Amino acid sequence: MLEYTNAEKDMNNYIELHQHLEDRLTQLGSEIPGPMTGFTRLHKKAVADGALSRKVKEMMALAISIAVGCEDCIAYHVHDSIEAGATRPELLETISVGLMMGGGPGSIYAAHALEAMDQFAPEF
Repeated sequence: MLEYTNAEKDMNNYIELHQHLEDRLTQLGSEIPGPMTGFTRLHKKAVADGALSRKVKEMMALAISIAVGCEDCIAYHVHDSIEAGATRPELLETISVGLMMGGGPGSIYAAHALEAMDQFAPEF
């Protein structure tokens, strides 16, 4: 039987976290449709292909998520970056930018982003 260290037991399952957040945001959309509809529209328009591709915008959002320390945002934007076609080298460079902008605390969230990336795309 495989044994895990305490750190491994405490790690977030980013795939489950992403699904949980999707479920809760859907519930919020039902219970407070005005604000959530507005935010959903903003999100879709902000990351839509334009002068910058959706992939680049999702990677920008990931770097910001690391810099501001939003672990739930990391789950979302790693997932959505991969879905938009980001590669492991592109995501690692994105994590580097988030780390640079977040300093010491950013390094902790950079580690979270790496774990999320490995969970969502273990084939990388």
